[in-house]
Amino acid sequence: MTASTSAHPRFAAALAERGLDGTEMRAFSEATRTAAQAAQALGCKLNQIVKSLVFEADKEPILVLMNGASRVDTELVRRELGAARVRRVDADTVRAVTGYAIGGVPPFGHVTALRTLADRGLLAHDTVWAAAGTAHTVFPLPPATLIAHAGAVPADVAEHGE
Repeated sequence: MTASTSAHPRFAAALAERGLDGTEMRAFSEATRTAAQAAQALGCKLNQIVKSLVFEADKEPILVLMNGASRVDTELVRRELGAARVRRVDADTVRAVTGYAIGGVPPFGHVTALRTLADRGLLAHDTVWAAAGTAHTVFPLPPATLIAHAGAVPADVAEHGE
């Protein structure tokens, strides 16, 4: 499938703007809202799934791209950004700043330009999979390509021991 046939229309447009409109899409009849569901549906490792997570750093929405097997350490994010406080936001805020519902948030193509961090652990893989704007659709990219198109800054923000 091509991006135009299964990705969220806004995300398909974001792919086209980046010259990625021929990107492969995988669509599933069952939702893949969680990283575990996506990994199972794809038959890949959990840490090859990219979670696009929204936080607030000193009341500014930010995006953190994290592998599906790890959790974000908000203290590491706070230090990376030089913020006084970092906290996870609620589902309504996620939708308001990205234009997508939790479980379908892609790494770019949001309604708001978001400062973005990408955990360096993503770079350990040849290919990673991320949501394409819906809970039923994912797409693959080399992690360095995904990070570049997301305008993300690589950082070590996974909880220790992961």
